[in-house]
Amino acid sequence: MRFSPLSPGARLGMLASLVALATACKKDSDVATSLPEAVTFTQAGLYPEGTQYDDQRGQFLVSSQTAGRIGQVNDAGTYSTFADDARLISTIGLKLDAARTRLLVAVSDPGYNTTRTTADTKGKLAALAIFNSSTGARTGYVDLGAFTPAGGTTYPAHFANDIAVDDAGNAYVTDSFAPIIYRVDAQGAVTRFLENAALAAPTGKFGLNGIVYHPGGYLLVAKSDEGALIKVPLASPASFTKVTLPTGLSLSGADGLQLLGNTTLLAVCNAQGKVYKLTTTTDFASVANAAADVYSTGSVYPTTLARRADAKSYVLYSYLNALQAMQNPPVSEFKLQVLPF
Repeated sequence: MRFSPLSPGARLGMLASLVALATACKKDSDVATSLPEAVTFTQAGLYPEGTQYDDQRGQFLVSSQTAGRIGQVNDAGTYSTFADDARLISTIGLKLDAARTRLLVAVSDPGYNTTRTTADTKGKLAALAIFNSSTGARTGYVDLGAFTPAGGTTYPAHFANDIAVDDAGNAYVTDSFAPIIYRVDAQGAVTRFLENAALAAPTGKFGLNGIVYHPGGYLLVAKSDEGALIKVPLASPASFTKVTLPTGLSLSGADGLQLLGNTTLLAVCNAQGKVYKLTTTTDFASVANAAADVYSTGSVYPTTLARRADAKSYVLYSYLNALQAMQNPPVSEFKLQVLPF
């Protein structure tokens, strides 16, 4: 059989096809290793508490306790405003609901935004703001703390902290100053999904904090003052239980949570300056933690995590301890640091 030599044009076409094939077959791990180990951005006195990563736009989203606005940060560390609104006094936790093109924002007022805080809202505000995650336009706002069901308990203090979203689009918001998890459905109707005195924290302490939805039909919630992890079934929230932690492990200051698959949970403990990797073989009735599965950040007050689709998690160095101490000059440089697990 005779083989005819390829023309120069045909050889170039074959080479281009081989390059395209090699690119398409590139492993996720190869892509992940090309990501930055850290993203540092400068914005004096911003003090971000929450973060998410928008894979579609290639930007980290960050909140701010002092400015209220939602910022975006690219891998080069360039910061710009993504969304702002006069009702954003202090923005805390963020939840990107990409399936519904929504960014959900927990809004509170600890008194650090001197241009927007008021006597009516300081220490009393718990709200959920909703933005279009493509355009940054506000599409909804729900004052959670103002909602009291008929005959329900009125609480003097509120602080919306973190958000989870279930498969049906219901948002669950923790209140750190009142023993409540709110549910806001896709139409904006609010209920007190779970309210129990056992979830209260001492005055001035943060109670309910980070929250994630597990596809097994329950929520996992951090309770900062106790260092506890709570499992809340969606079908029967009043039957919540505490997750059994390994002997000697304290999750004091537990803040942001991130679920990886169905059996691994990352938990950030702010005052400890640590991130714990917790695993379960009991559907989160209990968890284990290996000695190697602890990441120490140092005294940067890490708060929460952002996950990229190419399988890297970044922890946010918020320096909120400096804000709480009213450090002057304020911190100007913040960081998102990749985790080794």
